[in-house]
Amino acid sequence: MVRDLDNIGSIGVVGAGTMGSGIAQVAAQSGYDVVMRDIEEEFVQNGFDSIEDSLDRFVSKDEISEDEAEATVDRITGTTELADLADCDLVVEAALEDMDVKQDIFEDLDDEIPEDVVLATNTSTLSITTIASVTEREEQIVGLHFMNPVPIMKGVEVVVGEKTDDDVTELAHAFAEDLGKETWESDDKPGFVTNRILMPWINEGIRAYDEGVATKEDIDKGMKLGTNTPMGPLELADHIGLDICLDASETLFEELGDRYKPAYLLKRKVDAGDLGKKTGQGFYEY
Repeated sequence: MVRDLDNIGSIGVVGAGTMGSGIAQVAAQSGYDVVMRDIEEEFVQNGFDSIEDSLDRFVSKDEISEDEAEATVDRITGTTELADLADCDLVVEAALEDMDVKQDIFEDLDDEIPEDVVLATNTSTLSITTIASVTEREEQIVGLHFMNPVPIMKGVEVVVGEKTDDDVTELAHAFAEDLGKETWESDDKPGFVTNRILMPWINEGIRAYDEGVATKEDIDKGMKLGTNTPMGPLELADHIGLDICLDASETLFEELGDRYKPAYLLKRKVDAGDLGKKTGQGFYEY
């Protein structure tokens, strides 16, 4: 079975959005051959554009050479066909944060990918056990929750489902560490470690702004200087994506109750299409 890092040479990534393209990039930078799949060619090309922009920034800062950037892109193959991932040794799903979408993908992966291959999900809040339940390989499903932006953030949360085998968990840690990341482990509880704690912080920052406690700039400045974090809650929400924050908060609210109820202003912003940095307007303009 493909449960040893020495047997992992090629990585499949399902989803070429912000997270998927970031995962594809760091895997390719680490020497893996990558197949990046999305449902439309336009989305695949957008993923390549994001990767090239990210690599250009690293080159401009003299963190990598132009040859290294070109070699990274050359290791990535784009596709719209899930069957093209069939020869990959490990597959990471990074699609929409929606249980129905993820279960549909995992059902298809279970059919298309050899039965000895580990399947990972980049979900930030959804149950690994529930995602795995639609497959015939529940013991080979694990959570690999990368942080955004993937090429810069050093952390990866390994989430263990109800039936995840120990050696699959060990492989997840080893793979993430081989990408230059540091890992921590969470049981399959709502929000895991990071979002269980992070989302209430973001929501309370939004409520404080909505209720006129302070300007958004002072809320962020106070939290950065007062808690030694690189971003305050409003700026961080913009970078994550307000739609993603809302989805995560609603999942936690459904599972854990009122303490996770999304802030009203967060819902209003998402309804208005102001999703943060990716749309050019969130709590701040970009």
